Amino acid sequence: MKAAILPAVGAPLVVEDIPLPEPLAGEIRVRVAACGVCHSDLHVARGHLPFVVPCVLGHEISGVVDALGPRVSGPAPGTRVVASFIMPCGRCRFCEAGRDDLCETYFALNRGKGVLYDGTSRLRRADGRPLGMQMMGGLAEYAIVPATDVFPLPDSVPLEDACVLGCAFMTAYGALKNAAALRPGESLGVVGAGGVGSCLIQLAALFGAGEIVAVDVHPAKLEEAKRLGASEAVLEAPAGRVDVAVEAAGRPETAAAALKMVRDGGRVIWVGVAPAGRAAEVEINRVVRRGLTIKGSFGCRVRADMPELLRLAGAGRVKPGTSISRRLRLDEVNAAYAALERGEILGRAIVVL
Repeated sequence: MKAAILPAVGAPLVVEDIPLPEPLAGEIRVRVAACGVCHSDLHVARGHLPFVVPCVLGHEISGVVDALGPRVSGPAPGTRVVASFIMPCGRCRFCEAGRDDLCETYFALNRGKGVLYDGTSRLRRADGRPLGMQMMGGLAEYAIVPATDVFPLPDSVPLEDACVLGCAFMTAYGALKNAAALRPGESLGVVGAGGVGSCLIQLAALFGAGEIVAVDVHPAKLEEAKRLGASEAVLEAPAGRVDVAVEAAGRPETAAAALKMVRDGGRVIWVGVAPAGRAAEVEINRVVRRGLTIKGSFGCRVRADMPELLRLAGAGRVKPGTSISRRLRLDEVNAAYAALERGEILGRAIVVL
């Protein structure tokens, strides 16, 4: 199969032919239809987040079940599916407690070492050398995914469009439902109107949000935010304006802007992934005296929330295609990440395989 390989930190991705991976016990092989282009992968490619190299990037996929590993009963081959970027083991203490967004096995092995849950990678170069897996390594024609993370896609949802449900939309959904517990009528601030931010704006209506204020430094993204349903889109965060503010850019200045936006008693949710070690300044006295809450949110609770999100998509209440602005081929993947780095992508770009 063809796969886009990151050979070294800072190097361009190289499309190579590598052996077709085989699913082991509890795993499913998916023929990838599309993979989203996410800033988290760009952090890995640029060395902002430590990760094993060489590796295959890509963690936001949709596709068709191709083969089942031992002791896997379904979904059957030929089923259209989506996978989330958090791949729960289903057995650790957090998974058993319903918090598989904190899965210990996923963070220790996949995020930490680029392997699956027997401690090895399913991906190899043609000469047999192992390749790290950034989540499932979705920038390839086939991907191996734990069966706990493979969800049938409703017939009404276009297969390629659906890939963005597995990261951008599920991150936004988890932030609004679980971390913010957004209530009908509450006002929402979205700081960073890119991939995840565009999904936050679209989903806010489902939670009954009142005013939605989007903040971004790119005028084109502000126009897109208004098209998606923002009440107002501005270059600078207004002070004390909203009940809940979600930061989706992963920068110290945007983290501070989200804190600035909330009124007394407000809730701030940080979802943007930053380069390793990056810190944001917090005005301690304002947080203490005005009863503010700051929470982190890394995706949704996969096995509970992904089926809900897919039902909403199947009913037409979530439209993943509205957040997709570019569709590229696998051999255009470097151009996709370069455009993302320059801030040119409105919403999400996807690679179609």
